[in-house]
Amino acid sequence: MPSLGPPELIVILVLVIIVFGVGKLPEVGGALGKSIKEFRRASEGEDEKPGQDEIARESIERTEKTV
Repeated sequence: MPSLGPPELIVILVLVIIVFGVGKLPEVGGALGKSIKEFRRASEGEDEKPGQDEIARESIERTEKTV
């Protein structure tokens, strides 16, 4: 399986900038980071804190509005 090198990462970054625009990158990156963190937490089997569903739902709603 081929790995991602610097040229591939540059192409991906350019495509992301074209699709989302420079102004939305921090929001998209933050939402993606939170999603990855939640996925890891769920896959490790950690107990959810009360209200986590509400926080996740708000994050998803914000991401959908920006896209």
